[in-house]
Amino acid sequence: MPRPRDVVCDRPQILFVGINPGAVSGKLGHHFAGPSNPFYKLLHVAGLTPIELKAEEDHRLVEWKLALVNLCARPTKVASELKRKELLNGRKELVKKVTAMKPQVVALVGVTLYPIVFARADRKAPKVELTPGPGPKPQRIADAHVFVVPNPSGLNASFPTFEAKLPWFIALREYVDQVAQAK
Repeated sequence: MPRPRDVVCDRPQILFVGINPGAVSGKLGHHFAGPSNPFYKLLHVAGLTPIELKAEEDHRLVEWKLALVNLCARPTKVASELKRKELLNGRKELVKKVTAMKPQVVALVGVTLYPIVFARADRKAPKVELTPGPGPKPQRIADAHVFVVPNPSGLNASFPTFEAKLPWFIALREYVDQVAQAK
């Protein structure tokens, strides 16, 4: 099964991180390719891209200094099919990717991804205080700021509509502007 390729560029404004490709994305080899997934529409309406891309144009994100990777490369119908070992390995790889690309902001796509990325890998490590829900987070990944947006999937029961998700993508754009001005 083809897997979507990482969309990378040097020093992106935003590095979007999904948990893993869904079944349709895995079949088609492009990120957020499900027919009802509004990821690219959210980017456009929020002002992050000047046009609405199609999933097969995911490679064009770099034109606007946006990058896109997954924590785990294996496509699944639901993320709960991922194994703990895959998630732990994905976290290590994510740090390497962030270190190499040096994004201003890492946007974790999905509120369930945030605790996975920042969970203790070792029970002896100090507990990290996590702030629930979408929005900016106090943690950093390799000096990059962290922001969480809702998963755009139609299966997202907490943010079921486009209108419920859009304010968080707009807030991400505003946050990126704040981070850029603070430098």
